Amino acid sequence: MNNLNAKKKILIVGPSWVGDMVMAQSLFKLLKLQSPEMIIDVIAPEWSLPITERMPEVNNSINSLGKHNHLNLKAIFKIARELKTTAYDQAIILPRSLKSALIPWLANIPIRTGYRGEMRYGIINDIRAFNPNIQEQTVKRYAALGLKKTNKELSILYPKLDVSIRNCKRIFKEINVNTERKSIGILPGAEYGQAKKWPASYYSIVVKHYLSMEWNVFLMGSKKDQRDANAIINKTDFMDNDNLFDLTGKTALTDVVDVLSNMNIVLTNDSGLMHIAAAVDTPLVAVYGPTSPEFTPPLSERAITLRKRSGYSRIRVGDADGGYHSSLVKLKPDEVLLELENIYKKYL
Repeated sequence: MNNLNAKKKILIVGPSWVGDMVMAQSLFKLLKLQSPEMIIDVIAPEWSLPITERMPEVNNSINSLGKHNHLNLKAIFKIARELKTTAYDQAIILPRSLKSALIPWLANIPIRTGYRGEMRYGIINDIRAFNPNIQEQTVKRYAALGLKKTNKELSILYPKLDVSIRNCKRIFKEINVNTERKSIGILPGAEYGQAKKWPASYYSIVVKHYLSMEWNVFLMGSKKDQRDANAIINKTDFMDNDNLFDLTGKTALTDVVDVLSNMNIVLTNDSGLMHIAAAVDTPLVAVYGPTSPEFTPPLSERAITLRKRSGYSRIRVGDADGGYHSSLVKLKPDEVLLELENIYKKYL
């Protein structure tokens, strides 16, 4: 690895999505490994930024005030003026958009590292080309920007989020969880709509199975996932079960980190919360449809991925009833329950 100067100040322009931000921690770890005294600040939209609070490598988290597909020049100029006083030595820009590179450029950060993207010549002055043969995963593309040369196989440091046992105890006390019981986390949501989601009717079978064994079952996700959670609950015979907890839309992102760290096992779609579960080392089974576990796998030694197709598709439109992807419909509950049992026996 290439040593960087001690106490160097670096600004990371982070990704917008929660899962990508979790994977970006591999870059932060690599930078700290090369230079433990380095100061790392991260700027990102408010919806992905809270996860950096649980990354010990991050010194300061900065809200970019960004919105998807919206260029707020007034906010960009304001933040750039404020960041000039910090005198960063380098910026590493993870997204490939023009918008993401503007703040480091306007803040006069001397070295601005990133991949080729939307008309960024000059704005990015340390342009990198990525080698798909050795950077075939998102996490490797991020980590490679922390090295001067990327023509060799990357050794990835897995993300590892800090957890608060005290906060988890508080949450469990508030919702009256019997902590003597085993617990499974169910993560039914995913961005890009139904095509990345395992059918709610299938999830309900898993929920009923674990409730019948007197496990605690936790449904977790954002407000967007409440519809999926309701669909799962409505298909079960245990709607009023004291061991069923629907936390979708009711917790902060940092709360989800702590609750997931206290699950015995997790069942999840390919989603941002999947990456959080992996980063707190909870055994998990992840179901994939059009996306690929080769490209964005859960970064954990205690994860199993299930899939009924090969390759990777950028198309996020389901081809089955309910908007689901046919490959996920083919992945039956019995198969998933078997893998959940296997991973529980293996690690617990």
